[in-house]
Amino acid sequence: MTPGRRSSTFTRLLRHGFTDATAAERLLDTPELAPVRDDPFLLEALGATADPDLALHGLVRLLEAQPAQPAHRELLDTLIAAKPLRDRLLGVLGASTALADHLARHPTDWQALVTYEHQDLHPGVTEFERGLSGATGAVDLRVAYRRCLLSIAARDVCGTTDVAETAAELADLATATLRAALAIAQAAAPEDAAACRLAVIGMGKCGGHELNYVSDVDVIFVAEAANGTDETKALKSATRLASALMRICSETTVEGSIWPVDANLRPEGRNGPLVRTLSSHLAYYQRWAKTWEFQALLKARPVAGDETLGQDYLDTLHPLVWQAADRDNFVADVQKMRRRVVDNIPAAEVDRELKLGPGGLRDVEFAVQLLQLVHGRTDPTLRSGTTLDALRALAAGGYVGREDAARLDEAYRFLRAMEHRIQLYRLRRTHLVPTAEEDLRRLGRSLGLRANPVTELNREWKRHSTGVRRLHEKLFYRPLLDAVAQLAPGEARLSPEAARERLVALGYADPAAALRHLEALASGVTRKAAIQRTLLPVLLGWFADSADPDAGLLNFRKVSDALGKTPWYLRLLRDEGAAAENLARVLSAGRLAPDLLMRAPEAVALLGEGDGAGAGAGTGLTARTRTALEQEILAAVSRAENAEQGVTAARGVRRRELFRTAAADIVASYGTENTPVQADQGALVDLVGGAVSDLTAATLAGTLRAVVRSGWGDTLPTKFAIIGMGRFGGHELGYGSDADVLFVHEPRDGVAEHEAAAAANKVVAEMRRLLQLPSADPPLLIDADLRPEGKSGPLVRTLKSYEAYYRRWSLVWESQALLRAEPFAGDADLGRRFVELIDPLRYPARGLTDEAVREIRRLKARMESERLPRGADPRLHTKLGPGGLSDVEWTVQLLQLRHAHEIPGLRTTRTRAALAAAHEAGLLSEEEAAILDEAWVLATRVRNAVMLVRGRAGDTFPTQPRELAAVGRYLGYGEGHAGDMLDAYGRTTRRARTVMEELFYNDGA
Repeated sequence: MTPGRRSSTFTRLLRHGFTDATAAERLLDTPELAPVRDDPFLLEALGATADPDLALHGLVRLLEAQPAQPAHRELLDTLIAAKPLRDRLLGVLGASTALADHLARHPTDWQALVTYEHQDLHPGVTEFERGLSGATGAVDLRVAYRRCLLSIAARDVCGTTDVAETAAELADLATATLRAALAIAQAAAPEDAAACRLAVIGMGKCGGHELNYVSDVDVIFVAEAANGTDETKALKSATRLASALMRICSETTVEGSIWPVDANLRPEGRNGPLVRTLSSHLAYYQRWAKTWEFQALLKARPVAGDETLGQDYLDTLHPLVWQAADRDNFVADVQKMRRRVVDNIPAAEVDRELKLGPGGLRDVEFAVQLLQLVHGRTDPTLRSGTTLDALRALAAGGYVGREDAARLDEAYRFLRAMEHRIQLYRLRRTHLVPTAEEDLRRLGRSLGLRANPVTELNREWKRHSTGVRRLHEKLFYRPLLDAVAQLAPGEARLSPEAARERLVALGYADPAAALRHLEALASGVTRKAAIQRTLLPVLLGWFADSADPDAGLLNFRKVSDALGKTPWYLRLLRDEGAAAENLARVLSAGRLAPDLLMRAPEAVALLGEGDGAGAGAGTGLTARTRTALEQEILAAVSRAENAEQGVTAARGVRRRELFRTAAADIVASYGTENTPVQADQGALVDLVGGAVSDLTAATLAGTLRAVVRSGWGDTLPTKFAIIGMGRFGGHELGYGSDADVLFVHEPRDGVAEHEAAAAANKVVAEMRRLLQLPSADPPLLIDADLRPEGKSGPLVRTLKSYEAYYRRWSLVWESQALLRAEPFAGDADLGRRFVELIDPLRYPARGLTDEAVREIRRLKARMESERLPRGADPRLHTKLGPGGLSDVEWTVQLLQLRHAHEIPGLRTTRTRAALAAAHEAGLLSEEEAAILDEAWVLATRVRNAVMLVRGRAGDTFPTQPRELAAVGRYLGYGEGHAGDMLDAYGRTTRRARTVMEELFYNDGA
């Protein structure tokens, strides 16, 4: 071979798509191919395959395997002369090493690709049965099966059949194979065959006429006695035949296996009998079957065995499928099924999963099946077991938008084609997209992507999977909008009854009201209505994921009515995906956040990136610092004309920031598409407690400035400080908490004490009045009952008065209360000196006397018995119940009173920080600290959840089921798991109570 010729051949090979032109050149020079090595049609045909190198290698192996020279010559002559054979054979060799191996073992099977009759283009069960007819055992059946599979693959890779036709042919071949396997089993056991009538029901993709190249073949067996045989004996015979059929198809032989036969979709799964009578099947489905089992029956069809019995099975059970949507637990089951998918996929494989991953095949199949269950009971045209046929019927009936259906059809076909070609390569069951460059190149070329196969494949795959993810939710909801909107003449739409059925199936309790809201939002030809029609399909899905979809939709309508004319509102929701999902979560999570938002709907801008109306007040859902809040509030107060206007401005900021905090809490607790659920529950408690406490401090500071400025100008006659107490002092305020405070003042030089006291009392009275004035903003209640002498003592005292009282009259409970004291507003120096005054009381140098300890224990016992509300279940009371907030806090505070003088870390107003310090100091074990912290965090979360859900404070779980479910969703429990939530709360608090009793009542503590 001259160098020039080699260079020319080498270049031609590269031009035709070979990646290893040197090896290809060597193969073309082998004696087997010498007669045709320069044939232009051969090289062109090789270049048209998915993998020219693989095809050439397979062809050489096939030629080498020919039994004699005449057979070798016949193959070569036919290959060159007959383009259909050339394209089919080389197409298979370039796409499948497994079928190339088969041809090498059975070198005359290539002749199965020669015929080009009409029935060969579109064979059915009859043709495949003819192809398998010679098989008398498991090995023969495998060889014949592969021969038939060879012709299916040839039509597939050459484009003679599309992906749906290929899947149908594979299902027909599976049907013929099951019949052949059953015949072999019956021939081996004629007595068993005579004793029973056995029918094989195809399920899953086999039943749906949409099988993969390599897949478990799902079946159910049903049998009846024959010829007067005893039923028990007949069932044993049928079971032996069914087991033999499964072995014939599944076991590995010298020719490998065909595919596993899976009977686990039968009643009771693998724990139930392999074969049942028809009456036994019916009894199970009538009494015990779950919703997913009726979903599985959508695809049932008789495939082998007794045809009459198979049809009887179908006629008996199919009507039950279309009653599934009437079941009491259908909505809950649907919601659970809709939340399924990637949980069990290894993290490293999620992005490569064609079937179960996000935007995968299962998303399309599940959506179609769910809509069939909902609407198929009244519309028989929807009852196809084939996904694409059912999708077309749903579109024709108006149950799915035509455009959405067309895009889903395109995506499903592409993803199934990818799945087929991946499996065809080695005939292995997999749904994972390969990672190797050569595999991706072959896969891309097999799908017709030739210019840059890997890049084009990844781009198309991503486009289709992203489209499926987006359309998956819209598929359910967009037709609901079409049902209430003005459509073009002739367009199909959901009937009112069908729309109602779908809303009920998706969790809406009042479908009539929901349809009215949709009509109000989406009807008309305005730009606003058009944007709403784009947004609502996705929003409705997010609402349906909550415990109260109806409230979410109603609240969205209210916000949209209030903000619909503003230019930024719909733009924010349309252009910022996070804003729309955040809003959906917030509006459907309970009453508090929507109530706060309705009072000033422009706060919806906080849910986005901050380019809307509220951007100047801080962006996003990140809590603002106390300094920033005080600056904003004090600036607003300084601009106000009087105290009332100033406090109104301060309360407006408080309302907005309460909404920001609540929204951040809800989003972190529920999670969104872009934000995972916050796993650290303690971090969420600290977020809320810190944000609400800082906001309360800033509001009090602004209110104090407004009152002083209105009555006295820049300077009050007395120095004045506000000391936070209780949860306020501990930075642990909840959404519904009052502000526990002490007021302290000190007359300025030259000011009489009575004048100073009068001014201080007037300030307090005015602050309380202004913060509780009826308005659109929630009131801030100031509670000063922890002051000396309680409600009987003066509201405000001088620093000297506090000093005199605490020196002479202080009780141990007051020392305990002062553990949480921290200055928050007013004169900073006066606040600091107040802290210096109380430190010896709350951190006593010698700890507590035995009598003081006994007094604290008596007070705790009395509080538990006297303050628990009548009729309340103490086990579920978050504050006073066993293992609740009081147990944990009193335990921690007792440790602080005893040891804080020697252990500086205990000198904190915060419960969790004190717990951590106590553990670090060795006062309690790591396990004890963790148990107490977990219980305190959980109880606090429950209180926050109750306030978010009900819109009013509460210390125990709601009794109304929907509210209880909403609390559960906030705490991470799915639909139907409220009982698990209550059980978990009980376990957590019981452990905490055990630890508390050991630490609190043990004199060695």
